[in-house]
Amino acid sequence: MSIANPSRKRDHGGGIDAAVARFGGTRDGWLDLSTGINPVPYPVGTISAEAWAALPDRNAQDGLEAAARAFWNIPDDVAVLAAPGASSLIARIPALAPKGPAKIAGVTYNEHAAAFRAEGWDVAEDITTPDAIVRVHPNNPDGSFANETDLTAPLTVIDESFCDVTPDRSLIHLAQRPNTLVLKSFGKFWGLAGLRIGFAVGDQALIARLSDMMGPWAVSGPALQVGTRALRDLYWADQTRARLTQDTARMDALMQAKGAELVGGTTLFRLYDVGDARSWQDQMAKAHVWTRIFPYSDRWIRLGLPAPSRWDQFEASL
Repeated sequence: MSIANPSRKRDHGGGIDAAVARFGGTRDGWLDLSTGINPVPYPVGTISAEAWAALPDRNAQDGLEAAARAFWNIPDDVAVLAAPGASSLIARIPALAPKGPAKIAGVTYNEHAAAFRAEGWDVAEDITTPDAIVRVHPNNPDGSFANETDLTAPLTVIDESFCDVTPDRSLIHLAQRPNTLVLKSFGKFWGLAGLRIGFAVGDQALIARLSDMMGPWAVSGPALQVGTRALRDLYWADQTRARLTQDTARMDALMQAKGAELVGGTTLFRLYDVGDARSWQDQMAKAHVWTRIFPYSDRWIRLGLPAPSRWDQFEASL
């Protein structure tokens, strides 16, 4: 299928308030499938009063980063930095190198291109000798994986925000290469996007500069506690991967029965060719189910997964 040139507008999922204004209902009654966030979040548990009241200390930050190092099998000679969300890292990375040509796919998470353009880089997907390469792995929205041999540039960024559902495909070992950064998102897999935690892994000099850009106390005390607890809970991660696999198979069957063709995705979101994406979005919105369509394709619709108690609403919208 042909894809129109992607817009430079920062197009994202969400927008439930606008959907409510157009189609009615209340926010609580809407099922938001427009994002790729796990609908069964990690249980937050108890957060200490000190985490709320005191400035985060270095030991808590070190504990979160140590948990991240263990969870993702990060090599000992590679640096790790916790930050208030992967987006905060994405916005700062272009300032780590002199501006020049940056190779970023047109059909991908659009904050990378926006950040590089804001810093004065020339962004395109057909650059043969780039000064920077950014690859989302697996890609959003089609779920495609990067070819390791293509990831060579003076600054290389590998965004693994959705890779925790397929840990065997991680390219974390490439973080040992000079001038390479691997990004990790906490919000997607653990379903706690509002907690705002992300990680940069890689070149020690680049990580040190990113840390300086972030300043002190970048990650809140409650986020440090919850994030550390979640990263250490390997049983929850294993059970979650199994449930997501079952749920995506269920969604695929329901969508394909209605004539949708699977394009790709991950077990956190699915991308379908439905012929007329706007019509599908409007139809599902009448049942107060919100979905994601794209400015560069009039055929693609992307769906996250419903929570276990909301499958009836999803099925009714079809």
